[in-house]
Amino acid sequence: MYSDALLAALPKTDLHCHLDGSLRLPTLIELAKERGVKLPSNTPEGLREEVFKETYRDLPDYLHGFAYTCAVLTDEEALERVAFELGEDCLAEGVHYLEVRFAPQLHVRPGLGIERVLAAVDRGLDRVRRQHEATEGVKTGGVPPFRYGIIACAMRMFTGGFGPYFKDLTRVLDGWPISTVYGIASLSLARSVIDVRDRLGLPIVAFDLAGAEAGNPASDHIEAYDLAHKNFMKKTVHAGEAYGPESIFQAITKLHADRIGHGTHLYSADRVQVEEDPHRYVRRLSEYIADRRVTLEVCITSNLQTMPEFRRVEDHPFGRMVRDRLSVTLCTDNRLMSGTTVSRELKLACDAFHLTPAELRNVVLHGFKRSFYPGTYREKRAYVRQVIDYYDKVTAKHGLPQVQRGDAP
Repeated sequence: MYSDALLAALPKTDLHCHLDGSLRLPTLIELAKERGVKLPSNTPEGLREEVFKETYRDLPDYLHGFAYTCAVLTDEEALERVAFELGEDCLAEGVHYLEVRFAPQLHVRPGLGIERVLAAVDRGLDRVRRQHEATEGVKTGGVPPFRYGIIACAMRMFTGGFGPYFKDLTRVLDGWPISTVYGIASLSLARSVIDVRDRLGLPIVAFDLAGAEAGNPASDHIEAYDLAHKNFMKKTVHAGEAYGPESIFQAITKLHADRIGHGTHLYSADRVQVEEDPHRYVRRLSEYIADRRVTLEVCITSNLQTMPEFRRVEDHPFGRMVRDRLSVTLCTDNRLMSGTTVSRELKLACDAFHLTPAELRNVVLHGFKRSFYPGTYREKRAYVRQVIDYYDKVTAKHGLPQVQRGDAP
């Protein structure tokens, strides 16, 4: 329907992209060799066959690869390199705005605190920004500059395999209710990232909650999110990915979520456990999300790989979200685990749901408009205006019918 060349040329965002799920395979192999980490294979082909596959048995099989990526991200050099390469990969496919997320506590080691972890990732991405701004396209051709933000992920739950930080915390708080331990870890992270943002001026733009939803409610992390909220930090929450609509409702009402990561089961009335009619509950929730413009960070390929109920792209609720005029944007989730790019996600959606030029424009521009841009509101408006002008220039060059302003809310 739309050519690969057009989709690659469009200015895009990636608002839901995990740093530790987006390494280049050759880099993973090299870092593992240098740091003494044993991999199932030492070739990209072997790792694609053994770990980073096209299809997975289930979510645990999908998550297995993080054991290797996190194992090599244990020092500033590795974190900075991986962040730099991710920025390069984004620009190579037309992603001009990136929000990269990860759990800083997973990378804490003796001598490597949260502040240095965050600063290393910022250095890598800032190098991409500076290099891109020196190009002629940005200087004279109207090409949008590269901008980015960092999202700090708290964890709904953790085990001993999550690294030294969580092992130490579990030992210190031995005997405490486990939900309390999880909440303390999140609150500690919120305090740290707010301090680093305010003291060093790093572009830490939001607080996130990741990890297994079932059995690990958002309510365990209210204090952390209240602190982030009071300190004017934006909020996003992984919700509706492995649990039902109530998880999304809890993220919005208890954690002040500005955006929702995935939101895949928004319409799953069969997962509703409240007393009222489940279809009515889903309808009211989706209408609330639409009216309040709570943006859904949709990751089609990742969902297809981890949710067996989706056998083909057409089974994904993204098409209904677009028809219902929700604020949705397409993201990669994990570029390595899912073997995808934003351009590929757009191609899948356009082909499966026959997006009109206006719908395509909306999906792309929602990413820019609902980003947690690390600057003033006026700076963000100017940046989005530049992106819109460039978008229209690209579509005109490729012969796509021009959409009247105002069609993309």
